[in-house]
Parts: sequence; structure tokens; C-alpha cells
Amino acid sequence: MAPAPGHRGRLAALLAPPLLWLVLAYLGSLAVLLLSAFWTTDPFTSDVLHTWTPDNFHELLTTPVYRTVAVRTVGIALAVTFLDALLALPMAYFTARIATGRLRRALLVAVLTPLWAGYLVKAYAWRVLLSDHGLINAVLAPFGLRGPGYGTTAVVIVLAYLWLPYMILPVHAALERLPAQHLEASADLGAGTLRTLRSVIAPTVRPALLAGSVFTFSLSLGDYLTAQIVGGRTQLLGNVIASQVTLDLPLAAALSTVPVALVVGYLAAVRRAGALDQL
Repeated sequence: MAPAPGHRGRLAALLAPPLLWLVLAYLGSLAVLLLSAFWTTDPFTSDVLHTWTPDNFHELLTTPVYRTVAVRTVGIALAVTFLDALLALPMAYFTARIATGRLRRALLVAVLTPLWAGYLVKAYAWRVLLSDHGLINAVLAPFGLRGPGYGTTAVVIVLAYLWLPYMILPVHAALERLPAQHLEASADLGAGTLRTLRSVIAPTVRPALLAGSVFTFSLSLGDYLTAQIVGGRTQLLGNVIASQVTLDLPLAAALSTVPVALVVGYLAAVRRAGALDQL
């Protein structure tokens, strides 16, 4: 049944401000970003010249260091997503299917609590933990082992910690909606744990895992502060873009189109699996 004209008017008035904000502030800024990527910079004054040229994209595609940084950034984003998925599955299963009452509420609060702390507070806390005289090395020293220190491994660990709640929550919600009768029917038909996991639980949580991966992948792809804090000499796309903003703004804009294109492509891929329905 179609809404009445008066209802349509109120609905339009309600949706107009956020849609206008989306078009002007978000899509408009992306359009300006793409446009400025085709500008150039005066080599003597560093002023931006509104001269149409594809040189920035040519430099982006032909400079080996940019390709290396892009591949490293995608690799780290995928590693963070994979690690978060491995951690989120058992944690979400316990909170959704095993824990009850106060324990479930306490665990959910524990999952959400890190989101209330500031990003920099958590990142610098990990910097202290990963330092040469930090807690991790102190615990591992009696076994003759050392922590990863600062570098690519540290970046993956810290990013996985930062974005883990975004993976746990959709998986928890999916498992919570899984009818108990499905698990009981699987057991009654003689299916073992692995078969139940593969045939009953996996199809239920797959869209949720993909939904969580949208956050873990895209947030890791655009991050640059973690690499600065615990990455040592590790450079990500975000670091390269940030360093070019004050030196060559059009080149920074061209570099910024890479993570945007990757995120759009990733969203298009997971959309076909129904992941966006879980957001």
C-alpha cells in the first residue's frame, strides 16, 4: 500500500537533510578527490595548478615503491581480517550459544568496553607492551623467547585488537538467531561436530563474517596511525598519503583513490554473499 501524500511529504522532509549531507559532504568530497588527482603541482612554488593531466596516475602505476606499499597494505588488511575471524568465531559462539544470563551480559560488555577507550590510548598501550622492556618480553624471557617488537607483525596484532569487536558483534548476532532445533536435528541425524560446523553453523555465520570483514578490511586499509606508533619502518598507504599531502596534494589524491577503489570492490564482492544485510 502506497503512503498517503501527506506521509510522503513528511518522509521526504525527514530524509532530505541526511541525504543532502551524504551527497554534498561524502559523495561531493569523493568527487573533488578524484578531480584533484588529475591536477598538478608547480615544482618551484608547490602551488596546486588546475591543469588536467594523468601524470599522477602514471607515476602511481610505474613507481615500484607505491606498488610495494599498496600490496603490503592489502596484505596486512587481509591478515587482520583473517585473524579477527579466527578469534571472533569461538568467542561469539561462547557468548551466543553457551554463556547465559549475567555471564553473557558481562562478556558482551567486555567486548564493547574497548570501543569506549580512545584509539590513541589503545595504540600507545600496545606500544608499551611491545617495547623491549614491555610486559610481553618480560613474560616470554623465561622461555628464551622475545616478542615481535615494532614492525609489520606488531601492526597486524594491534589492528586485529582494535577492530576485533566489529567482527565479534555480527557473528554473535548471527549465532544468536540460529535456531537450537537446527543443531538438535543435526545431532539426531548423526552428524558429528565437524559436520554440524560445516553444514549448519558455517552457512549461518558466513554472511556475518563477511559483514564484519567489511569493517576490519576497510578500517585496516585506511589506517596509518598504528603503523606510525608500532610499525617501526613499516609504511602503509595511509602513511604515504599523509606524507604527500603537504608536498604534492594532487599525488596524495591519486594515491587516495587506491584504498577507495579497493573498498568499493570489496563491498561489491561481499554484497553478492548477502553480507550487507547483516550490517
